[in-house]
Amino acid sequence: MYTLKLALIVISSIFQSIPIIALGLVDPYGKRVYPMFRFWSWCVLRTGGVELRVRETGQLDPRRAYIFMANHQSNIDIPVLVRALGPFQLRWMAKRELLRLPFFGWALWASKHIIVKRARSKDVAAAMAGACDRLARGMSVVVFPEGTRSTDGRLLPFKRGGFRMAEKAGVPIVPVTLNGSGALMRRGDWRLRPGEVEVVIGEAIPPDDGDDRSRQQMRRVREAIGSHLVPPASAPGGSGGAWHAEGFPPATGREV
Repeated sequence: MYTLKLALIVISSIFQSIPIIALGLVDPYGKRVYPMFRFWSWCVLRTGGVELRVRETGQLDPRRAYIFMANHQSNIDIPVLVRALGPFQLRWMAKRELLRLPFFGWALWASKHIIVKRARSKDVAAAMAGACDRLARGMSVVVFPEGTRSTDGRLLPFKRGGFRMAEKAGVPIVPVTLNGSGALMRRGDWRLRPGEVEVVIGEAIPPDDGDDRSRQQMRRVREAIGSHLVPPASAPGGSGGAWHAEGFPPATGREV
């Protein structure tokens, strides 16, 4: 069953990437391509039997740009966020190595996500400038402030790059909590299990100026994400493995 689902996702991704790549040649910012990327995300989740339940604790303006910061548990976090944040045009910061992947990497380029060439300071600065340019054009940017996926669902230390970006671009940060995605696709495992993911979209936090205020903003975002995070004790065996998709509190928001 896992093999069949994976095969369907791969075949669907290949066929959908072709028009994305073609249109990307004449779409300088990927705005016309992005609806196709959104449809691809729907196909991945639908094929995998993944359902979303979205809760919104604040009012966001779909006409303005935000930096969405989310905890990171799984490879399916990207299609989950694309579906949950449907009104927004989202862009990610991606490593250059991903461009080498047939079809997926080419579609990533065509969608005009922000490519980070190397970890050198000038390359990171160029990527930061690219992100600020997208924000100025009304596109939102998604940042995983932990920098990598958590293996046990607990929040890892936050990196400061996304907060500097918010300060430079002058846009609000919206904390987003993901619950359950780690149980559906564990790190190092390409098997996608059916289940439900809860997405809690928090209130926008205005950008801060100054180093001390930036650290305070980081604490606010971390507290906002953590306040809706399911305790790792709900994992199988209660010792901090991947969580059960059914382990989070009842949600009262919309289904996607």
